Amino acid sequence: MARKILVVGAGKSTAYLMDYLLEKSGTENLHLTIGDLHPEEISSEISSHPACTVKQLDIFDETARRKEIEASDVVVSMLPARFHFQVAEDCLNYGKHLITASYVSKEIKELDKKAKEKGLVFMNEIGLDPGIDHMSAMQAIDNIRAKGGKMLLFETFTGGLVAPESDNNLWNYKFTWNPRNVVLAGQGGAAKFIQEGSYKYIPYHKLFRRTEFMEIEGYGTFEGYANRDSLNYREAYGLNEALTLYRGTMRRIGFSKAWNMFVQLGMTDDSYSIENSEGMSYREYVNLFLPYSPTDSVELKLRHYLKIDQDDIMWLKLVELNLFDPNKTIQLKNATPAQMLQKILEDSWTLAEDEKDMIVMYHKFGYEVNGKKEQLDANMVVLGENRTYTAMAKTVGLPVAIATLLILNKKITTPGVQIPTKKEVYDPILAELKKLGVGFKEFKVPYLGYNPDSVAG
Repeated sequence: MARKILVVGAGKSTAYLMDYLLEKSGTENLHLTIGDLHPEEISSEISSHPACTVKQLDIFDETARRKEIEASDVVVSMLPARFHFQVAEDCLNYGKHLITASYVSKEIKELDKKAKEKGLVFMNEIGLDPGIDHMSAMQAIDNIRAKGGKMLLFETFTGGLVAPESDNNLWNYKFTWNPRNVVLAGQGGAAKFIQEGSYKYIPYHKLFRRTEFMEIEGYGTFEGYANRDSLNYREAYGLNEALTLYRGTMRRIGFSKAWNMFVQLGMTDDSYSIENSEGMSYREYVNLFLPYSPTDSVELKLRHYLKIDQDDIMWLKLVELNLFDPNKTIQLKNATPAQMLQKILEDSWTLAEDEKDMIVMYHKFGYEVNGKKEQLDANMVVLGENRTYTAMAKTVGLPVAIATLLILNKKITTPGVQIPTKKEVYDPILAELKKLGVGFKEFKVPYLGYNPDSVAG
């Protein structure tokens, strides 16, 4: 009898996940059930596969949800993070392992004791970032410690970007992930990290003006801004004694300075609704955030407010987004400023069918061994194939799929709510990813420590 894997949610990041498991279905005796609110959007290649059943599944329909979970051997939740808890509770009740690519929530964490009692693996943060970043970092850190090294510094950055051949706008950016997450990035508290033994806090309104720069061989220079709470990972990585721990997001040079214009205007605010948003033009939307003038145009008021000139690249980036078009309308009811901005950006930043995305990850490890300070840099670049088979889908979906099979085959057995920082988890997954073209290049470089000249603003 086939072993049953239930995948709940079939969004943008599941193409490689489903392909991998279906490819293994013969040799591994698997049957894949995909439950999604919109099953008609799943490709016929997948839905017609003999080892696959596609069903409409509303996560709020408790009876249907529990029936599918009870009938499975292992559950993969690719739902938005806020919906994992209902699935996790059902997995606990029916004794099923659970895999998600999302950050561990407080509610999920509280299920740890019960999961351990039942011998269940609840694997979280097993996508790209979080996921591949944890595994590759821990493998390198454990290798450094194995040769007697003491960790001094760890910095890591990840970017979901557009591939060089599809990079055709002034922002050097297109959406490869949930656009809402991009628009709201950095909100919800100050970014926290530690550098050279000093605690640092960057409030949201300053976040995009404090960037670090890094070079990726063959791909040029990138910038990175701090993620929300790097300190969360001190204990998970065993880096309580390290002087520097910094996690960030990568973009092409100039993106953060330009994005900061939206932040300063208030366009990324998601805390209130605009009553007449539905029929509002893009031009009227921009004017919402500017002072009244009986004579000055929207363009003039905005340039004055942001202190930019007509020939400034910052201005040209705004013009490129059709922000001043009086004929384009928002078409969203009672939308927040952030939702309206997202709609405008999706017009310009959506990948065309044949366009490619790119994932870039960069790690910097500083350590001391035998009294000498050393540094190891590592980077990973993955290019997508098209709008469906993206680098983002590959780097999020493949680790999830590989972990699912390893758990099903009892190769990963440590129970409880966890993230992939143990050798039992990261070694086999990273080895399999390397075979599939997802791997790191490592470079020994002179120890630089924290370089204040690399920080702008």
